Amino acid sequence: MDFNVKKLASDAGVFFTRAVQYTEEKLGQAEKTELDAHLENLIARADCTKNWTEKIFRQTEVLLQPNPSARIEEFFYEKLDRKIPSRITNAELLGQYMQDAAKDFGPGTPYGSTLITVGEFQRRLGGAEREFLQTAAINFLTPLRNFLEGDWKTISKERRLLENRRLDLDICKARLKKAKIAEAKAACEGDWCQAAPDFQETRPRNYVLSASASALWSEEVDKAEHELRVAQTEFDRQAEVTRLLLEGISSTHVSICSAYTGEMHTSFISSFQYEYTEDAEVNHLRCLHEFVEAQAVYYAQCHRTMQDLQKELSSANGDTFPNAFTVNASTSGVSAGPSPLPSATLPGASPPSRPPNPSNALESNTLKIEEVKPPATGTRKAKVLYDYDAADTSELSLLADELITVYTVPGMDPDWLIGERGNQKGKVPVTYLELLS
Repeated sequence: MDFNVKKLASDAGVFFTRAVQYTEEKLGQAEKTELDAHLENLIARADCTKNWTEKIFRQTEVLLQPNPSARIEEFFYEKLDRKIPSRITNAELLGQYMQDAAKDFGPGTPYGSTLITVGEFQRRLGGAEREFLQTAAINFLTPLRNFLEGDWKTISKERRLLENRRLDLDICKARLKKAKIAEAKAACEGDWCQAAPDFQETRPRNYVLSASASALWSEEVDKAEHELRVAQTEFDRQAEVTRLLLEGISSTHVSICSAYTGEMHTSFISSFQYEYTEDAEVNHLRCLHEFVEAQAVYYAQCHRTMQDLQKELSSANGDTFPNAFTVNASTSGVSAGPSPLPSATLPGASPPSRPPNPSNALESNTLKIEEVKPPATGTRKAKVLYDYDAADTSELSLLADELITVYTVPGMDPDWLIGERGNQKGKVPVTYLELLS
C-alpha cells in the first residue's frame, strides 16, 4: 500500500491553514477577497436555477407518478442501473375490471355490453397515458435529472475549488503583510542599535544579529511575494473557469480558454467531454416546450377517445338517457394537434360563420324557448368567444368573454345549445362558445 506520509501531512497543514483563515474571516479578524460583481451575480443565478429546477423536477415526478412507493422503487432501479418494470395504468386496470365484470353480468345485457365498450375505451385512455408518461420522462424529466446530477455537480466542484483558491490567496496576503511588518521592525531595531550608546561593548554583536534578522525577513518577504503572485494567478484562472462554466460555454470556448489560461487541471477538462451547446435555462426552456406539447397531445387523444365513446354510447342507447350532455366535436376548443392554444382564441382570429337555422321541423314547430326547462343534470358553464347578434327572438345575443349556462334538450340540432344568462334564455351556436368544466 502506497502511503505517502509527507503528502498527508502537507494536505492536513493546508486544510488547517484554510480553516483558520475561514474562521478568522467569519469573526471579522481577517480580510477577505471579494469576487467581482458579475461572477457573484452568475453564482446567485446558478443557485436560483438549481433550486427551482429541483423543485420542478420533484413535483413533476409527483404529477407523473403520484404513488410514493412506486417513485421510491423507480429510484432504486435507476441507481442500480436496471430497467424499470412496466406497470399497468389505473385506466387500463379499470378497463380490465369493467370487461371482467361484463362477463359475469352477461355481455348480451345492456349493462354488460356498455361495460365492455367503456372498458375498451378506458384501456385506450390508459395506453395514451402510458405514452405520455414515457414521453414526459424522456423529454423533460431526464434532462432535468442530467442537469442536477451532472452539470450541477461539475459547477459545484469548480465553485469549491474557487473558494479554496480564494482562501489560499488571502492566506498569502496575510503572510506577506506579517513579513513586511516584521522586516520593518527588524530594520528599525538595526537603526536603533547603530544609534544607541555602547556601554558594555555589545554593539557589534547586536548589530550583527539585527542585520541577520533583517536579511532573513527580506528573504521571507520575497518568498511571500512570490507565493502571492502564484496564488493570484491560480485564483484568477479558476475564477475565469468558473465564470465560463456558469455562463454555459461551448466546446469552442473551452479551447479558447485553454489557450488563454494555459494548462487547466484535469478535473475541469474531464468535465467537458460533452459539449455545452446551450446554457441551462435555454435547454430547460426547450424541454418545457416539449413537455407542454406532450401534454397537449395526450389531452387531445383523451378528448377524441371520450368523444368516440359518447357517440358509441349514444348510438347504442338511443334516447334511454335524454338528459345526458353530448358535446359536439367543434365545441371543445381542443386542437387535435399538439398546439396548446385553440385556434379560436388566437389573436386576430375571425369569428366562425353563423350556423344554419335548424331545419328540423319538429324542433322549429314544437320547441318553444320560454317553455324549455333546464335538465336536473347536464348543465355546464361556457365562455363566449365572440360577439353574436340574435337573428330572432328564439336566439340569445352574446358578448365576448361573458359566462353563460348552456344545456341541450332532446331533438335539438347539435350545432345549437340553449343558453341562459340571468332571466334571459335562447338558442346559441356552439361554435361561438368554449365549454368549461
